[in-house]
Amino acid sequence: MSASPRIIKKYPNRRLYDTANSGYITLVDVKQMVLDNVEFQVVDAKSGDDLTRSILLQIILDEESGGVPMWSSEMLAQMIRFYGSAQQTIMGQYMEQNVKAFLAIQKKLQDQARQVYGDKMMLTPDLWKQFMQMQAPAMQGMLGNYLEQSARLFMDMQQRMQDQTRGMFTSFPFPNFAAPPQNAPDDDDKR
Repeated sequence: MSASPRIIKKYPNRRLYDTANSGYITLVDVKQMVLDNVEFQVVDAKSGDDLTRSILLQIILDEESGGVPMWSSEMLAQMIRFYGSAQQTIMGQYMEQNVKAFLAIQKKLQDQARQVYGDKMMLTPDLWKQFMQMQAPAMQGMLGNYLEQSARLFMDMQQRMQDQTRGMFTSFPFPNFAAPPQNAPDDDDKR
């Protein structure tokens, strides 16, 4: 039986109250909980509404505003364009699956590093660079698999969109609209 998530209450004065520790916390503390893989839920103290996504987005905004941002302006603009479009749900699923695939690659690399350097390793930038140079062929293979998986996910997403479109317009009197596209005959078939 899994433990229920830690509850954090958000009050109208924008303060966050951690019910597990009976004290107020900051966004920095919530970020640390994320980094420590602590399962939590942020709820509005008055209404009980789930505010977890809102708080996580605030943390991302803080991270993007300072230091080295992860997302380019063009990428953020493109993400905004997906909202309200037919691709919104599918693109969200596509991005989520890609992040999961990337995390699987990262875990494999960490496991390999642990085998080479032991459990109590301190991966300094130089040590990590050395490890990555040793793992170049394996890394290329994993990234190749990742890119293939990403391309398959995108093609599946595109096919689902086409199928949904066909399904929506089958009742209209367009000839052959609902029929799947035919392959063009080969040059040998024409003769």
